[in-house]
Amino acid sequence: MQRFVEAHSRRGELAKALGFRLGGGRGKILLQLRNGPVTLSQLAEANGLDAPYTTLIVDKLEAHDLVERRPHPGDRRRKLVTLTPAGHQAIATIDAILLRPPPAVGTLSGDELDQLSRIFSRLLDADGGDGGPCR
Repeated sequence: MQRFVEAHSRRGELAKALGFRLGGGRGKILLQLRNGPVTLSQLAEANGLDAPYTTLIVDKLEAHDLVERRPHPGDRRRKLVTLTPAGHQAIATIDAILLRPPPAVGTLSGDELDQLSRIFSRLLDADGGDGGPCR
């Protein structure tokens, strides 16, 4: 299983398509912003991070023009982190790459695909069903 996962890693393809690597929690936070703007403190809490590290991650995303900080309409002391048009495009690129199954999956029969789906569903349920960082 590990050999299959490593052989089908999309990290290099993502880095090439985006022009940079999404390590250090940047990808996870970027994808969380697809649901709309959130504050830095909300991002920190949702990811179990401290505020300075969350700020660093957002700074790096901002340096790539993927996010921007805007004033919070209800509290001028707080900022909302929101996607830029380039951020929306990056998410579309990420989805196109990560949601495409490896070619080897196409060699499975319908019954094998059903069995594989059941196995992955059981694994997700055992992990609490959150689907991990990619969905």
